[in-house]
Amino acid sequence: MATEYQETIFTKIINKEIPANIVYQDELVTAFRDIAPQAPTHILIIPNKFIPTVNHVSSEDELALGRLFTVAAKLAQEEGIAEEGYRLVMNCNKNGGQEVFHIHMHLLGGQKLGPLVAK
Repeated sequence: MATEYQETIFTKIINKEIPANIVYQDELVTAFRDIAPQAPTHILIIPNKFIPTVNHVSSEDELALGRLFTVAAKLAQEEGIAEEGYRLVMNCNKNGGQEVFHIHMHLLGGQKLGPLVAK
């Protein structure tokens, strides 16, 4: 599904147009600390290519999206949370809780995390 490029706060972070605590960046993905962390470790991992939602993913995005997971595992090790456990979350669209329309994965850990969805 082709999508028209839109500038977001995330594209500005990728391009270093605004400050962010970037902890990892390569040609496919960028990872940075969340400015309003929900856990002691809260890192956002995003593809450098603009993809607004999971619904817009295509087969040409497989390498970058796979990289999200390998970077998440690497960062979990570096943050010292891999052994005890962590959570990876992706939200899609308004009812799924997506706030920035550039797909992103949340890496959360550093404490025992509560239920994923409130009852």
